This record gives sequence, structure tokens and C-alpha cells, in this order.
Amino acid sequence: MNTEELQKADVELRELAETVLKFSKKYGASDAELSLNRGSGLSVEIHQENVDKLEYHRDQGLSLTVYMGQHQGSATTGDLSAQAIEDTVKAACNIAKFTGEDKYTGLADADLMATEKGDLDLYHPWNLSAEDAIQIATACEQAALNYDERIINSDGASISTYSGLSVIANSYGFTGVTPSSRHNLSCSVIAQAPNTTAMQRDYWYTTSRQHEALESAISVGKKSAELTLGRLKGRQISTRKSSVLYSPEMARSIISHFTSAISGGSQYRKTTYLLGSKGEKVFPDFIHLHEQPHLISGFGSSYFDRDGVATSDRDIVIEGVLQNYIMGSYSARQLGLQSTANSGGTHNLTLDSTGQTFDELLKIMGTGLLVTELIGSGINGVTGDYSRGAAGFWVENGEIQFPVEEVTIAGSLKEMFQNIVAVGNDVDPRSATQTGSILIEGMMVAGE
Repeated sequence: MNTEELQKADVELRELAETVLKFSKKYGASDAELSLNRGSGLSVEIHQENVDKLEYHRDQGLSLTVYMGQHQGSATTGDLSAQAIEDTVKAACNIAKFTGEDKYTGLADADLMATEKGDLDLYHPWNLSAEDAIQIATACEQAALNYDERIINSDGASISTYSGLSVIANSYGFTGVTPSSRHNLSCSVIAQAPNTTAMQRDYWYTTSRQHEALESAISVGKKSAELTLGRLKGRQISTRKSSVLYSPEMARSIISHFTSAISGGSQYRKTTYLLGSKGEKVFPDFIHLHEQPHLISGFGSSYFDRDGVATSDRDIVIEGVLQNYIMGSYSARQLGLQSTANSGGTHNLTLDSTGQTFDELLKIMGTGLLVTELIGSGINGVTGDYSRGAAGFWVENGEIQFPVEEVTIAGSLKEMFQNIVAVGNDVDPRSATQTGSILIEGMMVAGE
């Protein structure tokens, strides 16, 4: 979507939002809120120099929720014609007539609506042609295949670009408009050691809102080959209690397990091992977890959440103590609290580093398991029991010794949070959750 298309979409979607709200009132809704989106993009997948997939994307849609008092109805459509919009509004209003009364439902409080506006630098469209996309993806795959004779096959290289506009609005008169873009390039290859039948697969990717900031096709291909070769001749290890160092890519999952446990939904449903933990010490003293929703070009940046509530910098954990839950307006009402502007998720979560480099974390660990891949999802959200398949590298005397595969790491999430030893400064920037490697002691590693 180029600049001219963006400006046209901005005008049209704002007008459509007003139309939807007028129809909602016409058909009996006391309040309404909606989201509209329009965008376009291109994606290409290459396998052994052949084009496996070439897709152009052009999509749009409306998602509407209406309230008749404390009765709620919702409907969606991908057709933004006048008749389709009116039919969608009718459907939502008809549904609301048959739903049960819910005293917690409704728009977020009017005085919480966002008013701040500004350019968060989220929109950088890429006028990428299919021919150029094929050339870039092919070069990426070839760089990987040519890296080493042990790279015997490819799972393919892919490139994608997407840019679009989203609008949310409600019957308070609030309208929030967000133009955004995202571009990706990835490669996955297969390696086999000489005189063996054992093979390994790994991948690498780069992503950014600005295509100029993507890693080069050659570097992505070479990195995917390098990571795959590093996994050859993987071994199992005997079952033991051990320290575990999560690479930055895997460390994000530890944060997500925590944020899920302190979400408003988990709290009011009483389905979390951290029930009623606000104000409690859940991490060591050095842990500081916070949101930064107004970061320039951040993957989670926004001035408002899905309810239209204004976002702001917010501490979630200070000196290991949980300050507040993660809530939208509905779950906040269930808990008798105020929304934290997290309807739809968090905005640029940051776990502050304790200052060590990756190599320094290896030295601190001494002997243990470096986890670079997690498999499966053996997480019990009610009890906090944690068990996941893993692969990575065995470390002794602070040095990587050999690759490890087919192991299971297990523990209790509450204990794991308390047993964090350090957080590295090797932050992976490719996500809305910013964290370096996380070192945890006292985990069970099950192998042979």
C-alpha cells in the first residue's frame, strides 16, 4: 500500500466507521465499538531455486461489537460494501437481543480514552516486485546451500512484505488510526554429517518495519546454514538437575508464561498459579519488567489498546514485586480494578538486563544446558507445572562442548521465576518482547 493508497484508505475507513456507528444506533444499540482494516502485500517461497508459492495479498475487514444495555453481540465481515455493512450491524444487534446480561460488559470508561497522537514511525511500505522478491529469496537459499558441503537440502527461503491501515472507533466519538508495515526474510536448511544418516534442520530470519533494516539475503542464508551445522552429531545426556540458559529467542517464552499467569482473564477465572499475586515478590530483587508502548518503530507500539484506552509506560515488576495485572476493561471490571490498557495484549515488554554478555552468562553457569529450541507446550496454567522438549548445547567450564537433542526440561514456573540468576544484554530485537538470555538454576533435565 503506497502513500496515495494509504491516504485514500484513511478517509474511506474513517467514513465507514461513522456509517457503522450510525447504523448501530439505528438498529437499537446503546453503544458500539469496531475495528476496520485494509492492507496489501506480497509473499514468495522458494525451494531449490523453484517458486513454490507466490501470493499477492489484498484484504479488508470489519469487526463490530454492539451493546444493548449490558447485552452484547458481535459480527464480522470482509465485505465493506454499504449493504454488507448494514447486514453486519443488523446481525450483531440481533445477536445482542438473545445474549445473557453481563454486568461487566460495555465500552471502556470514557475518561480513559486515548487523546495523544503522533507518528510512531510504524509505516514503511516496500514496493517489492515479484521478480525482485524471487531474486532475493533465491540468493538467500543459495547462500545457505553453498555454505558447506554438509548442507544437503533446503526447506526453502521465504520473503514477505505487508503494509496496511487499521482503525478502531466507538460511540464515545473515539477514533484511533494506525498505519503499519512489516517485512520478513527467512531460510531453513538441512545438514548431514559425512558417513552418517543423521540429519539436522535449523533456520534464521530477519524482520523489520523498514525493509532497509533487514539483514541481507546472503547473511540470513549463511546464518541458517551455520546454525544447522552446529546441531550435527547431537547427543543425549543423562537425567540430572542442572542450570539452564535460555537463548534470547527462547527466553521470550518464559516472559509469556508469566504474563499469561498475571492476565486479568486468568485472575478473574481463577485459573492461574499466580492467583492474587499483586504486591507479592515473584522474582528476585534485580528483575524489572516494564512496558514501553510509545517506542519509535516498536513491534508493539501504540497510543491505545483495542478498547481505545490510552497506553503509557508502565512498570509490571519492580525489584521482583508484581505491581499490577495485565488487563483490558472487561477483566479489570471483573476484578474491581482499572484497565491497564492491555486489551489485545502487551505493548513492547522489556526485561532489563543484569549487564552480562552471552559469554559471561556461560561462565556464570559453568556447567549446564544452553537451550536454543523448545518443543511442545507442556505448561499447566493452573498449577504452574512446566515440561517441554528441548535441544541446544551442553556447557562445561563456561564453554560449549557439544550439541544436545531429545531432552526434556521440567520444573515449577513459580520456582523458575525465583531461581533466575541473571538476564543477559544479548537482546533479540525481532519481537515486541525484549529480553536477553535468561539463566535459571535448579531445573530438571531428563535425557537418557
